[in-house]
Order: sequence, then C-alpha cells, then structure tokens
Amino acid sequence: MDKSDAIVLRTIEFSETSLVVTLLTRDFGKLGVIAKGARRPKGPFEGALDLLAVCRVILLRKSSDALDLLTEAKLDRRFRVTEKISFPPAERLQRLYGGYYVAEMIRHLTDDGDPHPELFQLTLETIERIDGDAHLGTALLFFELQALQLLGHAPGTARCVDCGRAEETAMTSQMTFGLLAGGWLCDTCKPQHREKLIVSGEAFKWLRRLVTEANYPQEIVPATTYGELRTLVSRYFVTMLGIMPRMTRYLPISVDA
Repeated sequence: MDKSDAIVLRTIEFSETSLVVTLLTRDFGKLGVIAKGARRPKGPFEGALDLLAVCRVILLRKSSDALDLLTEAKLDRRFRVTEKISFPPAERLQRLYGGYYVAEMIRHLTDDGDPHPELFQLTLETIERIDGDAHLGTALLFFELQALQLLGHAPGTARCVDCGRAEETAMTSQMTFGLLAGGWLCDTCKPQHREKLIVSGEAFKWLRRLVTEANYPQEIVPATTYGELRTLVSRYFVTMLGIMPRMTRYLPISVDA
C-alpha cells in the first residue's frame, strides 16, 4: 500500500458502483485509479472524490498496465467556490471554470507516473487562490507560466530564441513573440519566423516576471495588460499541445483590476 496527498482531476463512471479517477499525487505524479463502490449512496470514500477535492489517499499500485486500486481517500478540503456568497454569481461561475481549467491543463501537461512535487504544490496553491479571494486572472497566468517553467517548456524571455541576443538591450514599446519558436524574437530574426504575436513592452515585462519569479506577485496583472497575456498564453498552449484545451473558451478574456 502506498500513501500520498492527492488532488482529484477527473472522475468517469466505470460501472453502476465504481469510478475511474484521475489524481495528481504529490509522491507519484498523475495516476489513473479505480475507486470501487464510489458511486454508492453510502460509499467508502465519504465525498472525497469531488472534482478538485484535496485528499489523503491509500493506493494499491499495479505492476502492469492495469489501473491502480484506490482503497481509501480521506477528504482534506473541497473546492467550494460556488458556495462563496460574497462573490456575485457570474464571478463564482468564472472561478469554477478557472478551477476546471487548472485540472484540464494538468492532465494535458503531465505524463502518468511522473512525480513533480513542486507542480503538485503549485496546483494546490492555485486551487486555494481561486477558491479564495485572489485575483482570478493573475492566479491563472501565474499557474500556467510557472507550470511551464517547472516542466521545462517555459517561453524564452531573456534572449532572442533564435540568435541569443540579450533582451535587456532591445526592450521596446512592442515586442515580438514567436509561438513556434517558443519566445521573444529580436527585430533581426522575426522576419524569418511564422506564427508570431506582437505584444506591448508592458505585457512582455509581466510575461517575463510570471515566468521567472517563483513567488506569487503582490500586485495583480493590470486589466490593460491581462487581455494581451491571456491571448498570448492561450495561443502558446494551442501551438505546443496541438489542440485547444476545452476550458480555454470559458476563461475571462478581460478582467477588472
């Protein structure tokens, strides 16, 4: 038996009484498990398998390609954003979609059985921010760019990703981001590349900050900058993954400061 902290990323009905559950665990990475009896009215998991719930799990790991068996899940915290009466209904719904987006992106970005304790912690903290009163746009952008950094896919912001020219010698009011190239392109190199976006110098500074600074920012992403970053980051993920994540269309394209 193995134990770990876990976040519920997805549940799928498996039989009249059981679920197949995708978990992000602190110690074992993303896992697919079968939870027998989870659909019974008085099942053995006491509501611990709600989407984005945080729980302590006990697993029976399989040596073959078969799903691991979830034998116990003790609920630590539910995702309760829809119960936050201090938020208007539209914001509660937006935060709910934001949480679902986080779960979907973790499923896309990680491989089964590949542990990333720092990514688990980032995901846990992001869920807490969304479920709390943190600025939603800033919380999502920080999560996305820090996840890319931890997984080795962060966009290049310090140097031209083609020729290596240092960015600090070339900051202008408009910066070119190469979606296929994976980062900033200097004026000399940008004509040679397709799939580019032009962003303001202020948006690029925020992009670089959210990629390189491990601590959650004290300031929120300004409303005038958020839209640019939302477009850039979403298109970068589409280019990298080859698909548009389903929940992307539900993310706010603009936010109030």
